[in-house]
Amino acid sequence: MVTNLIVERLEKGVIPWQMPWKVENGLPQNMIHRKVYRGSNFWFLLTVASQFDSPFFLTFRQVQELGGHVLKGQKGFPVVFWKILEKEESIDQIPFLRYYTVFNLKQTEGIDEGKIPLTEAYDHDFNPIDQAEKLIECWSDCPKISLDQSHAFYSPSGDYIGMPNPRTFFKDEQFYSVLYHECTHATGHIKRTGRHEKLPNHKFGSSDYSIEELVAEMGAAYLCYLTGIQNATIDNSAAYIKSWIGKLKEDKKLLLTASSMAQKAVDYILEHRTEPDGLVSLQGLGALAKAE
Repeated sequence: MVTNLIVERLEKGVIPWQMPWKVENGLPQNMIHRKVYRGSNFWFLLTVASQFDSPFFLTFRQVQELGGHVLKGQKGFPVVFWKILEKEESIDQIPFLRYYTVFNLKQTEGIDEGKIPLTEAYDHDFNPIDQAEKLIECWSDCPKISLDQSHAFYSPSGDYIGMPNPRTFFKDEQFYSVLYHECTHATGHIKRTGRHEKLPNHKFGSSDYSIEELVAEMGAAYLCYLTGIQNATIDNSAAYIKSWIGKLKEDKKLLLTASSMAQKAVDYILEHRTEPDGLVSLQGLGALAKAE
């Protein structure tokens, strides 16, 4: 049922996926144009922004135009810009690719502080959702969850999950959706389902990496459904999945592979509970549907 809901949204077109939280540091963006980077540039610079504790990036020329300079010995970071150029009076389309080098604001000095935008975290009174909380609390071998991080991630080497503060999420349900995404990643560890051994290429953008992201988001969508919060998260899940399917040549059949792996991941979580919480496994839901 959840897979069908996602497919329906995929067939309606791409939904612009956005991160459902805003921490104080903000998202990586060009300081002049205030545009958040997209695609692989976003993920690459997100790590850089966390390292320097600033979301703002500038080209060498932009730094100079603001009256500052790049600190001696600092190295810039490459970002990629591309689009399709169309020749006038012709149907030819030409792929256009350009590389830029940008520097984080903290790699510069001399820029008037009045020209630096202020950033603040989104903050709201987070209200834990009982059923969603119990899913994590009852998972017997759930990895350690470290809050107050600048972004969400799962560390296979340390076997722990990093999450932004729940108060920085725009909706309470989105916190759990992102957390479930990282929990699904964690099920792939060798001491759990061992899925990561079947998808060994962890390089960003690779086929294995893309499939693992599909699995994680499908797993998150299933867990949101089981805990009753899918209505507030399903569109974001569909958009995220669409972005990764695009990297794999729009092959929607990949959802079959991903959904199968995701079901195993979710069933692993549900089968390793310290106490019953009233949740029915995906296989159980299938049996109920057939009985009806």
